[in-house]
Amino acid sequence: MMKRRSFLALGGASILAFGATGVRAQTTPTHARASSPGGVLTVEAFTDNDGRPMYAVLRQGRMVVAPSKLGFLLTDAPALERGLALTAGQPVTVDETWEQPWGERRFIRNHYNEWRVSYAETAGLQRRVDVVFRLYDDGLGFRYEFPDQPALKTVRIGSEITEFNLAEDGEALWCPAWEWNREEYLYSRTPISAVGSAQTPMTVKGQSGLHVSIHEAACVDYAGMNLRRSEETKFRAQLTPGLTNAAVVRQAPFHTPWRTLQVSDTAAGLIESSLILNLNEPNKLGDVSWFKPMKYVGVWWEMHLELKSWNSGPKHGATTENAIKHIDFAAQHGFGGVLVEGWNKGWDGQWFANGSDFSFTEAYPDFDLERVTTYAASKGVQLIGHHETGGNAFHYEQQLEAAMALYGRLGVHSVKTGYVADAQGARVAGPDGQMVMAWHESQAMAQHHMKVVEAGARHKVAINAHEPFKDTGLRRTYPNIISREGQRGMEYSAWGNPGNPPEHEPNLVFTRLLAGPMDYTPGIFGMETRSPGGVQTTWAKQLALYVVIYSPIQMAADLLANYEANPAPFQFIKDVPCDWAETRVLAAEIGDYVAIARKDRASDVWALGAVTDEHPRVLTAHLDFLDDGRRYRAEIYRDGPDADYRGKREDIVIEQREVTSADTLTLALAPGGGQAIRFVPLGRSRRR
Repeated sequence: MMKRRSFLALGGASILAFGATGVRAQTTPTHARASSPGGVLTVEAFTDNDGRPMYAVLRQGRMVVAPSKLGFLLTDAPALERGLALTAGQPVTVDETWEQPWGERRFIRNHYNEWRVSYAETAGLQRRVDVVFRLYDDGLGFRYEFPDQPALKTVRIGSEITEFNLAEDGEALWCPAWEWNREEYLYSRTPISAVGSAQTPMTVKGQSGLHVSIHEAACVDYAGMNLRRSEETKFRAQLTPGLTNAAVVRQAPFHTPWRTLQVSDTAAGLIESSLILNLNEPNKLGDVSWFKPMKYVGVWWEMHLELKSWNSGPKHGATTENAIKHIDFAAQHGFGGVLVEGWNKGWDGQWFANGSDFSFTEAYPDFDLERVTTYAASKGVQLIGHHETGGNAFHYEQQLEAAMALYGRLGVHSVKTGYVADAQGARVAGPDGQMVMAWHESQAMAQHHMKVVEAGARHKVAINAHEPFKDTGLRRTYPNIISREGQRGMEYSAWGNPGNPPEHEPNLVFTRLLAGPMDYTPGIFGMETRSPGGVQTTWAKQLALYVVIYSPIQMAADLLANYEANPAPFQFIKDVPCDWAETRVLAAEIGDYVAIARKDRASDVWALGAVTDEHPRVLTAHLDFLDDGRRYRAEIYRDGPDADYRGKREDIVIEQREVTSADTLTLALAPGGGQAIRFVPLGRSRRR
């Protein structure tokens, strides 16, 4: 693991001496500021005339976040919101480079100035809360830290007063919060001043052209944050409700998650930012080489098409015979894993209404778990486990250790978990130990997901959560968190009404995917489904999604027969890597289109993916990311002349040409279309 660090103390508004018993200040200004290492971003911290804590953000002297409030409303104590005095510390520079065990790039530079500002009450309880800012040239994070103090031992947070008062109107890309189906809604594109309550990440493009995305990082043992527009372009943090009147209950000392702002002149800059990852703590698990990034097939899409069923009976999909069929296919075509859903008892009846019938260790009689895992291992393939809970985290936790131990013993190194609870909340243990309802992004569910991650780590099992808690970059700290859903995946193109429209994937790139990997499950060639309009992409776009939508596990989601019938386009799915050394954004516009190039971590092969919305596009791709002086074979999979998501979706042209880093390619994208290219250094064998 490569890591380089340097620290530099910078001049600040005032100097603090931090010790075990508190803070000694040399000065106590009412206004202070600090900047990012390159001076691009500046944060101003201050108090108003009533002693309210405030902050503002500027980029190269221009206001990005106008004065915004900080603080808390507590359920059992006076609010921490006014009558406070500010003491600003000395910024410290950190410059380090760390290596991901897997990821969209191998090495990540973490270069920031950290600045601590203390807000302390001048009368009454004399409580204190610190705000720690980390300023990067491409964004910032800030979090609250509650030190140990006599007047604030147990902190019961009703809500945060945290505001994001955006300095200009513009266009917002956002998904509604507080709806029954969690994160699985289409994005709206409206003026910033017309946003309602929004999930994060929420991304905006201001009238000046500045791009900003608001999210959070390192959410552990805390409620998830949504955004509520309170005035014009001013937003306030909304914490997910808890099991009592407090959204969060913690013992001091503790800190909150980071509240994050990614800021860029361009849409591409948002994608290239590593802010969310960098704000998380380093790897706590050590060696996780037992998890290998892979592509996989599975007993899954056929259930969404109602050709097979999750429940037992004549249509049961998870049979030993069907699993072995998929294992043979995976071995023949170079895939690393096979997902089998519906293998365990509990799928009969209304499982999504309570989940209490699921066994996570006992298989249906027509599925021999031991035989399937043994056979898979003999073929060099892994079974990918599946734990659907029906949203019943309480029931799952009672079997969690045994379930993970079983997978660990059988060499099942990854599991897809699920929390489907249609029109209901999750179920967790309440304060008295009895089962109660909870929001999916409540503090209780944050605690639950961490239990699953830690249990998986003990038994060398990686976690791919569906219907999850939002991604906040915890894969850096716990690299057995490999992927998750957390938005509308490809399944909505199987049965959704409406299905996923052509703009959905470009929308994801600038919102959900800024938070981390997504198990989107692309690769569909059978375009007619149960959803009106079917799959609203071209074949070329389905291939491009393997590059555009990052995940270290990528599913070839379609029926095996559709791949066997179409070996030429299927070749790209077989060839494309899913673990990368470098990532470059070649062209991007929020919600419209994106073109991304990535370099394979295990070879000198590059891959390019470009996708558009419902509009045709012609993009230009400069190939200067390729090695100078080297020739490459470009294996191109592009939309044909008649390709259109409303008609000839299967119209695809597959061709090859020789290119170098000095070349430029024109990428013609059909409505709802895309283009996928693999660049292979000439003279090298074909990568499988």
